[in-house]
Amino acid sequence: MSEFKTTPLGTVRAAFYYLGFYLLTIVYASICLLLSPLFDFRGRFKLVTGINFFYMFWLRVCCGLGVKVTGRENLPEEGSYVVVANHSSEWETLYLQTLVRPQCTVLKKELLKIPFFGWALGLLKPIAIDRSQRRGALKQLLTEGKSRLEEEIPVIIFPQGTRVPVGKMGKFNKGGAMLALSAGVPVIPMIHDAGHYWPGKSFAKKPGTVQVHIGEPIPVEGRSVDEIHQDMVEWLEKHMQELKLI
Repeated sequence: MSEFKTTPLGTVRAAFYYLGFYLLTIVYASICLLLSPLFDFRGRFKLVTGINFFYMFWLRVCCGLGVKVTGRENLPEEGSYVVVANHSSEWETLYLQTLVRPQCTVLKKELLKIPFFGWALGLLKPIAIDRSQRRGALKQLLTEGKSRLEEEIPVIIFPQGTRVPVGKMGKFNKGGAMLALSAGVPVIPMIHDAGHYWPGKSFAKKPGTVQVHIGEPIPVEGRSVDEIHQDMVEWLEKHMQELKLI
């Protein structure tokens, strides 16, 4: 596994990216907070996440980082589902909101305290988990997650629980399989290799093309949590190997 390396020019380009990112986020989030009472959830989602398309454009302009999606046809055009994806970067938290629309994200509650960015994120009905309360967190995931799915809002889960660097597998929890079975909706597995270009908590970024692979829906009817989870993990591990993540 190659070590992540960047150049002084790459650091400068990243600095321009963050300059535009933070300045625009402060202005845009402020506008969203003021206008959000005028919209229902779906309208708020379009409003708040509209900036994410600019983030992806700005990332490509400043850092030369693009994206290629394989298997987009596997995303259901209607109805709800549970997406399970690997977590290795900040990139996926921005990009996935442009790919799955609308959505509800399972995240750690500390993110909602980040000025402007977190405040706007809180408008999107996320499932904000307290990771120190593991039993309570699972109950919250199943209760709130099922409620979102009944509203036909797909739920995004990172079953590794935290960012896992390239070269490591991490442990996939069963929350996604449990929620999907409880709600009677399919699981959509998804893998990306953004960790090669934008490692978690890294300031610098490498140019390239992030590969996103979307798998076929995993059915849940008449199956157990373990069977659903096993299919999910086998697919994720296989594609992590293909993308040289492990």
